[in-house]
Amino acid sequence: MIKILKILIVVFSVPLFAQQIPCNFRLDKKPLNKLADNTPKSNSIEYIKIDKDTVWVGTGGGLSKSTDFGETWQTFEFGDEGISALAINNDTVWVATWHPFEDPFGEIIPVGSGLHYSADGGRNWTDIPQPVDAPDDSSIVYGINTLRALPITAVENNFTRSIAFTENTIWITSFAGGTRKSTDKGQTWQRVVLPPDYLDEIKPADTLDFTLSPSSGALGFEENLNHRAFSVVAVNDSVLYVGTANGINKSVDGGKSWKKFNHQNQENGISGNFIVEMNFDKSRNTLWAATWKALGETEYYALSSTSDGGENWNIFLVGERVHSVGFVFDKNGTELLSSSILAGTENGIFRTVDSGETWIAAPPMVDEVTRNSITTKEFRAFNSQLLSDNTHYLWFGTTQGLTRFHETGGIWQGEWKVYIASAGKLPEEETFAFPNPFSPDDEVLKIKYSTGEDNANVTIRIFDFDMNPVRTLIQNVSRNGNTEHIEYWDGRDDNGAIVPNGVYFYRIESGSSKPLYGKIMVMM
Repeated sequence: MIKILKILIVVFSVPLFAQQIPCNFRLDKKPLNKLADNTPKSNSIEYIKIDKDTVWVGTGGGLSKSTDFGETWQTFEFGDEGISALAINNDTVWVATWHPFEDPFGEIIPVGSGLHYSADGGRNWTDIPQPVDAPDDSSIVYGINTLRALPITAVENNFTRSIAFTENTIWITSFAGGTRKSTDKGQTWQRVVLPPDYLDEIKPADTLDFTLSPSSGALGFEENLNHRAFSVVAVNDSVLYVGTANGINKSVDGGKSWKKFNHQNQENGISGNFIVEMNFDKSRNTLWAATWKALGETEYYALSSTSDGGENWNIFLVGERVHSVGFVFDKNGTELLSSSILAGTENGIFRTVDSGETWIAAPPMVDEVTRNSITTKEFRAFNSQLLSDNTHYLWFGTTQGLTRFHETGGIWQGEWKVYIASAGKLPEEETFAFPNPFSPDDEVLKIKYSTGEDNANVTIRIFDFDMNPVRTLIQNVSRNGNTEHIEYWDGRDDNGAIVPNGVYFYRIESGSSKPLYGKIMVMM
């Protein structure tokens, strides 16, 4: 799970120290094609994409797919990497991968570890290194101009969060790495020049003098929030939108010229300049964007939309931190029209059937068969399937697992199926913790274990990276070894204070058995 606000803070200092931090990812870790299972790989669900009857799910533990509407799942692992972006281009699937890294100052930083694509449903994969610049890539030609450019030579904070396609071109946004495009399937990448913070439009015929740089770096370059890119949408081969930390940039000529929309430069502007996610409803010609507060005092969190190409914006769900937005489509003859807009937020799922006039929250998500439930309010992904009987499967990704809602009647009328990766029975004397990474702000860590010993007295302690005691969860509590158990940690130490970001360990002592150990990543 990628915490966006933490990324926004630490990216300022990337060029100052990033080249001294080693990256522990190796590109020779080929994807591992695992056998079918009854759940996706991980409970941390970042992306859901649907291609006809195939559901693709990007998780913190790899990429999972189902071709039977979620009855079984096949997982593709890329080393120990999580999925930071997922896109489908006809029959080809593209993913970007990442992992967290603790820097010398104790901050948890996302590290981009590359992109991967498969043209045959995941059987074979092509690996692409995370795009970086050479140290001497200090200039770039844009139209009649040669501009200074800060070389982004490191993978720290340079992780790909969004992928889009136009004819023969792949577009990515990699935050510190900016916006890039490739016309040769990722063999080479070109940086895309967007306006600096103090210009609202650029075109190749302009006479320009600014720096393409997301941060000032050690060489004193400009610091442009608009060069920190997070989301990209291609409406067609000419019209693209790129969301940054300074607004939404639009091109109508295939990425050559750009016009920027933000909270400050329009009368009816977006709510906030940090653009977490965008999605385009072609049936309504409407762009929807998760617009977060960045640095402006009058900015605020909300969902913003435009139906006139960005000239005017409507604001919805004021105060909500939106992570995802998607649509439910119904058939109108042979044409697909969106009947609902859904927004996944840190406070639940909200749905509108009247273009945003009213919003309906999702009911409790409880699987009536397994009694598994989703208790978190943080929703990070959504997609929908229109079935042959004109009912819908609505898919939701959370930090606690995946859910499928079979909507067979009116709005929110139907049945829930909840997929929890921990649902399978543990072998004796094993343990794991989830969600992992874990945020004490809005989650509770679950430690699942089986001791294999009848009526054992169990003690579970949490330790920091240096193995100093942090919290005793239970001490000498009787547990039946023939049953799986779950204990909970709220991320606080024995004094009641929330622990800092970092790596923690837990130890389970059970009677005469050998202790069990597990690792926890805390990210807020």
